[in-house]
Order: sequence, then C-alpha cells, then structure tokens
Amino acid sequence: MTNLQNLGPVMLVGAGKMGLALAEGWLGAGLPASNLVLVDPNPSEQALALAADNGIVVNKEAFGLQPNVLVLAVKPQVIGPVMESLAPVIGSHTLVLSIAAGISIEKLSAGLGTDRVVRTMPNTPAQLGKGVTGAVAGSGAFAEDRAAADALLAAAGMVLWFDKEGDLDIVTAVSGSGPAYVFNMVEAMAAAGVAQGLPEHIAMKLARQTVIGSAALMEADPAPASVLRQNVTSPNGTTFAALNVLMADDGLTPLMERAVEAAKLRSEELGRG
Repeated sequence: MTNLQNLGPVMLVGAGKMGLALAEGWLGAGLPASNLVLVDPNPSEQALALAADNGIVVNKEAFGLQPNVLVLAVKPQVIGPVMESLAPVIGSHTLVLSIAAGISIEKLSAGLGTDRVVRTMPNTPAQLGKGVTGAVAGSGAFAEDRAAADALLAAAGMVLWFDKEGDLDIVTAVSGSGPAYVFNMVEAMAAAGVAQGLPEHIAMKLARQTVIGSAALMEADPAPASVLRQNVTSPNGTTFAALNVLMADDGLTPLMERAVEAAKLRSEELGRG
C-alpha cells in the first residue's frame, strides 16, 4: 500500500466541501502539508484557514509545480476550461484523479493530454471519514497509480474498484447522490410526524436521531439490512403496519428505482456534454 508520506506533490484543484474533506483526510493520514497545494479561483474562508494553519501553498504559487498527483474536484459544468488551464502542469509522471461527476476517462485524457487517469465518485460522508468511493482506473494507469489513488481515497472511507467505467454512473446514482436521499427521508419522516400532531422541532429531532442511531447500529452489526429490518418488526405490530405501505408494489422500492435511474441518466448526460 502506498504511504502518503512518500507520495510526492499532490495538487488539489477545487477546494469546495468535498475537496477540503479529502485534503483534511490526507493530512490526517500522513500526507505532509508541504506536499499539498490547493488551486481554487475563489477559495472559501475554510480553505484559506486550512492553508494558513498548515502552511499549504494556494493558487498562483502552485503553477510552477508539476505534481505527482492532480486531483480534480471541480463541478462537471466547468471541467472544460479548468482542464485547458491545467494542461501545462501535467507531466509524464502525473496521475490524474478525478471526482468530477459524469466526466469520462476519455474526455479527461483528451483535455489534459495524459492517459494516466483514475475516475472516481466519492460521497459527502467523506467529510467525516465515513464516505464510500467508487473508482475505475483508465487503461493508461499503472499499478502504482491505482495504489496511490487507493491510498488517497481511503483517507475518506471505503473504496470500491470497478472494471467497467459505466458502473460509475450507477455508483453516482446510488452512493454519490445517496446522502441527499437519506436527508430527504428525514424531512419526510419529520413532516409525517407533524401531520400526525407533533410540533415541528420535536418531529425533526425524532427523525434525525432515528437515522443517526440506525446508521450507527448498521455499522456495528454486520447482519444484512433485511435482517436488521426484521429485528425491528414484530408480527402484526406497528412497524409491520408501516412496512406494508413502504414495501407495497407502489412503495419505496419502485420509487427509489426511479430516482436512481434518473440520477444515472443525468450522470450519463453530463459525460456526453
């Protein structure tokens, strides 16, 4: 496994929430601050504070450097001009690690002039080291490139590697966008509690803590989710009554299937655009 202390210069392009979550994870896992540079046209106060606290190079000073790893953490809508500006800093030794949703390895390789590309899709729990990232190595990536990418991504949580690039559109739809589905479920549970007569702030506390506690229980217990569900469900009890609605033919499963399909199709559209 690659040691982050020996990884060499890492250039992070895009210091938004996900980029900063990764950067903080790398520093915590042993990447020397002197080996990290941040590039962002409008760095946030949080990004500037992280840089100041750790002595990290920001923006203009970074462009005299050819990094060992270039991490693209920008929105897919701006990927074209960003790649054009970065092409001069790509060397033959540079690995490109992209977390830009929907942007294909082919497009990244053409825009940056290298085929040493690893395309990934993390999710926002990476901010707490609880993320999950799907990754695909391009045909020009070496074994050491995959090892370096794995070391960087593992600082944010679990890493799952895929052989087919098209699978990342599904990863994007399931886990990349997935935290928003969970947060929306909390909103829906709270709204249902209000509809039954609870004060809004109480209903939200109940919904939030229920999801927090359930996630902790799932992390602690390796049993399948179906078994954990059954453990909560007494025959003909209150949970049983609710699940008869959620697990009906028009219930949560077909609704989630439609939602994931919509996200997957949008990820594919971004890749074509």
